[in-house]
Amino acid sequence: KSTNPFGWPQIVLSVYGPDFFGHDVVRGYGAVHVPFVPGRHKRTIAMFVPESSSRLQQFTSWFTGRRPEFTDPKVVAQGEGREVTRVRSQGFVTISFNVM
Repeated sequence: KSTNPFGWPQIVLSVYGPDFFGHDVVRGYGAVHVPFVPGRHKRTIAMFVPESSSRLQQFTSWFTGRRPEFTDPKVVAQGEGREVTRVRSQGFVTISFNVM
């Protein structure tokens, strides 16, 4: 039993899709805590993508098709160290839980 969501199970989403050149690139990351109350639950997750820190890096990543992405999903779930990471909002994903 816990009184706060620290360490509570989470679902981490990594959404990928093709870009203009057909390269498979990240479209968004997001995380949500799993509800613990029985029943049907609907959650909307705000998605975000990491961005390059300079214009030159942005152009190079666009040209080569190698965009910035997280290598470890724990970065998305924990949020520790993310305050120094440049990210851009990238829409929302809605999921439904059926908890027993």
